[in-house]
Amino acid sequence: MESVKDAYMRPLQNKRRIIKIGKVVNRQELKVILDDLRSKGKKIVFTNGCFDLIHIGHIRYLQQARNCGDYLVVGVNSDDSIRVIKGEKRPFLRENERTRILASLECVDYVIVFSELDSRNIISFVRPDILVKGGDYGVDGIVGKEIVWEYGGEVKNLEVVKGLSTTVIIEKILKMNKKVK
Repeated sequence: MESVKDAYMRPLQNKRRIIKIGKVVNRQELKVILDDLRSKGKKIVFTNGCFDLIHIGHIRYLQQARNCGDYLVVGVNSDDSIRVIKGEKRPFLRENERTRILASLECVDYVIVFSELDSRNIISFVRPDILVKGGDYGVDGIVGKEIVWEYGGEVKNLEVVKGLSTTVIIEKILKMNKKVK
């Protein structure tokens, strides 16, 4: 018997072309997938972020997120939105690289790029059963929590690896570079 994931790897007929659905999906593809998963009673977990310079803290966090439900959908900020949020020198890795890296992780089921400066619209679109963010935010600081609570979903804070973030890694590299000169 074909698994749900295998079924999504089969081509879907679109009016203009055949689409092959993998782990990196657009909104139309994700809607089809989520509708099917929900019809089977599966719990959808959602998280989001920039995921620029993916490190062990990200991996542990994503594994914890995946363990909260049946399928993990990861929203990734577009390159343009990261430039506005983090500054013109970011991201270090382009969105197609960041999404492919995330998609290569066993704990990540689907990845979708969003271009808004916050995640409210993508959360409203996905309507996750469980919204998760790293514990460094605190539940009160989680964007979109009200949306999820409104339809009875859960919002969870997950543990983060203290002292490990992309910003900390960048600062360490810059300090090392100054010492070398």
